[in-house]
Amino acid sequence: MTVLTRARPRTVHRARSVRNRDGWWAAFFLAPQVAALLVFLAFPLGFAVVLAFMRWDGLGQKEWVGFDNFAAQLSDPEFGLAVWNTVKLALLTVPFGLGLALLIAVALNNVKGGGFYRVLYFLPVVTSSVAVALMWQIILAGDDYGVLNASLERWFGISAPDWLGGPGWVIVAVAVVTIWSSLGLNVVIFLAGLQTIPPQIVEAARMDGAGSLRIFRSVTLPLLSPTIFFSTVVAVISSFQAFDQIYVLVDPADNEGARTIVYQVYELGFKDFRFGMSSAAALILLVLTLLVTLVQFAAQKRLVHYDS
Repeated sequence: MTVLTRARPRTVHRARSVRNRDGWWAAFFLAPQVAALLVFLAFPLGFAVVLAFMRWDGLGQKEWVGFDNFAAQLSDPEFGLAVWNTVKLALLTVPFGLGLALLIAVALNNVKGGGFYRVLYFLPVVTSSVAVALMWQIILAGDDYGVLNASLERWFGISAPDWLGGPGWVIVAVAVVTIWSSLGLNVVIFLAGLQTIPPQIVEAARMDGAGSLRIFRSVTLPLLSPTIFFSTVVAVISSFQAFDQIYVLVDPADNEGARTIVYQVYELGFKDFRFGMSSAAALILLVLTLLVTLVQFAAQKRLVHYDS
């Protein structure tokens, strides 16, 4: 009994020593990531929040202006146009892009040796967005060098619009390019989700007499809903942050129909040197993105099924 009483404190002390040692090793390996997070994320975000309440051209003295920058942006017609164009781009790219990716993923999931097609669809994802935009600029050009318009007129006698030159069709053109460039990533994500569906459930539904459409609607979609939810959240955030392709495809300074919130932030900060106003626009975009994401998370309680 005496031996057991003496051994217990030594065991407890040893366990604490092991925990402390593991804690120090964990802190050692996490320190670089935490430091990078503070330097490249927390500090710029905090500086942008403070700057949104100031007037500053990047060189002179900062002047505290309170909520004036936010009020100026919310009453600016150009910012309203940028918000509307951003929302239109999201409404075009998210449902059509994810719907097309889902159909392709279902088709590839049932094709033997579909590896070649998966690589083919994924190629645009690993291609530089600037190269993608330049290629589509040649395809969608409205003059005689536009491949799409020249083909439509020559083969079908259709006079197509100036996709990138006019304000009416430019967001549609940008949406087409965005869907094409992100299609491969969404297809791969949906394929991964489809392969987690137990084949016994599909086989049981087929034995009960369910057809392919019924299986897709009643089995595949509910079991794939967590993957669809994840892809929808990512696609909405990506569409709200669209900039590089738009800037190369058609400069919004020349075509107001392509002006988005991120371009508004860029123009205010790095063309007009109104960094306080630019930070205010960026914070409005952050709040808008958070609100939309919260709505999506609220909707997932009814639409997403995590039980198989």
